[in-house]
Amino acid sequence: MSGFRIAADHPCLPGHFPGQPVVPGVVVLDEVLALARSTFGERALLRMPQVKFAAPLLPEQDATVEFEPRAERLRFRVLRGEDVIASGELVFADPVSAGSP
Repeated sequence: MSGFRIAADHPCLPGHFPGQPVVPGVVVLDEVLALARSTFGERALLRMPQVKFAAPLLPEQDATVEFEPRAERLRFRVLRGEDVIASGELVFADPVSAGSP
């Protein structure tokens, strides 16, 4: 399990939403993809066929990412504490396994 935190001064936050910033979903997904590549090796991402956002992530909150490899698909869950805030699948050009890269 790996994690990330988006700093309060991240350039995406001032416009998303002024006075009550929320980390944009695309920033969360970018962190998921970066962690997937650092864990399983550089692979060409083909698509994200399924992504669900269940709760917001606020600046300076810790998030952890769990991965479950399934051939060319990599399922993920993003958690804030024990709460799932996002989940979905990444599909890569090359198979992913627990022992990858």
